Amino acid sequence: MKITAGFLELVSQVLPGIQESNVQGPKPATLALPAARLKPCPSQNRLLKSVLNTLLVAGLGAGPRVSAQQSAPAELHTPQLATSEETHLANVRQLTFGGQNAEAYFSADGKKLIFQSTRDTLQCDQIFTMNVDGSGQKMVSTGMGRTTCSYIYPGKDKLLYSSTHLADAACPPRPDYSKGYVWAVYPGYDIFTAKLDGSDLKPLTTTPGYDAEATISEDGKKIVFTSLRNGDLDIYTMDANGKHVKQLTHELGYDGGPFFSPDRKWIVYRAYQPKTDQEAAEYKDLLKQNQIRPSTLELWIMKADGSGKRQLTNLNAASFGPSFFPDGKRVIFSTNLGATGGMGNFELYAINLDGTGLERITNSEGFDGFPVFSPDGKHLVWISHRNGKAPRESNVFLADWVP
Repeated sequence: MKITAGFLELVSQVLPGIQESNVQGPKPATLALPAARLKPCPSQNRLLKSVLNTLLVAGLGAGPRVSAQQSAPAELHTPQLATSEETHLANVRQLTFGGQNAEAYFSADGKKLIFQSTRDTLQCDQIFTMNVDGSGQKMVSTGMGRTTCSYIYPGKDKLLYSSTHLADAACPPRPDYSKGYVWAVYPGYDIFTAKLDGSDLKPLTTTPGYDAEATISEDGKKIVFTSLRNGDLDIYTMDANGKHVKQLTHELGYDGGPFFSPDRKWIVYRAYQPKTDQEAAEYKDLLKQNQIRPSTLELWIMKADGSGKRQLTNLNAASFGPSFFPDGKRVIFSTNLGATGGMGNFELYAINLDGTGLERITNSEGFDGFPVFSPDGKHLVWISHRNGKAPRESNVFLADWVP
C-alpha cells in the first residue's frame, strides 16, 4: 500500500534518534518507521516518455530480467523467527534474504506472491513475483524508474503496479530528511498492467500527478487507488480496464492505502486529516513540494461507493497498511502505538470493524508491517526486520495463522 518509499527507506535515516516505546507488555526494540509508498518524481521528459511508450508497446521496454534468486538458507525454519508472545503465528518461514522487500500480496489461488524489492544492483524498488514457498523469484517490472503497489488480477495472467519509468528512467531522488520525517509523493507515478511475466506492459492511468496505491477487488472487477489528479491525495475507484473513474474521498488531507473487503462492500484506508489551520497550511505547503508528513495516521472505513465514512482507530499514532481478515469482520494493520520518541517500533495489530477489540499480533524487535492474509485465511504474509543480517534489511515472512 503505498507511500512506501518513506517507511522502509527512512529506517536507516531515523534509526539513530529512535527512543524506547512504552507500549504495554514486553517492550519491543525501537526502530524507525518504514514509510508506505507515495513517491514523487523529477520533471517529466516528454521525449523520453514518447520513446519509452513506443518501446513498451513493441514489447521491448521490459528491461533486464534480474532473477535475483535469493535461495533460502538452512535457517529457514529456525524457532527464532517468532517470539513466545506471537501466539497467532506458527511455522514462520522467511521467504526473502537480503535487501529491502515490501508489500507482498497473494495471488487469488494462494500459490504466488507479488512484492517490491531493492536488492543486488537495483537502486530503488522493482516488482518481483515468487512462489509461496519463496522459490522462483523473478523481476517482472522494467528495471527503470521506481515501482510500487503491485497486485495480481484474480484468475488472470495479469498484474498491475505503479511506476515512474515514463517520467524518468532513473530512480527519483529521495526526500530531504533533514527537514524532518516526510514521505515523497512522486508525481511521475502511473498505474500499469502487464502479463505475469512482465510483458505486454500498458498504462492504465495517464493523468498528470501521482497515481498509485492500487489494489483489486476479489472478483477482479474494481480497482481502488490514491490519486493527486484533483489537487489533493484522495481515493478513487475504477473498472479493471481503467474506465469509469470515481472519486470517493473529498476531505482535505491524505487518504491512501485502500483495500477492499472480501465481499467488496467496504474499503478500509489510512488517513491524515489536518485539525487546525496551521496543520492545514503545513500540509498544503508540503504537498506543493510533493511531500507529506505522516506523523499521525488513523484508519478509516467506508462503503465501496464512498458513503458511510467513519473513523476506525483513534490511537494518535502512525497506523497504516490495513487489510481485512478473510471473514471481513476484522482488520489487521501496523502501528507505532505507544512510541515516545522518533517513529518508534511498529507492530501488527487487529481490530474489530466497530473500533473495539484492539489486539496486538506481533512482539518482536524491529519493524513489522504490510500484513495480508491468504485467500483461504490459513496463512499471513508480512514484512519484518526480524532475522536481518544487515542494516535496513527487511524481508517477506509467511506464517500459519492460529485463530
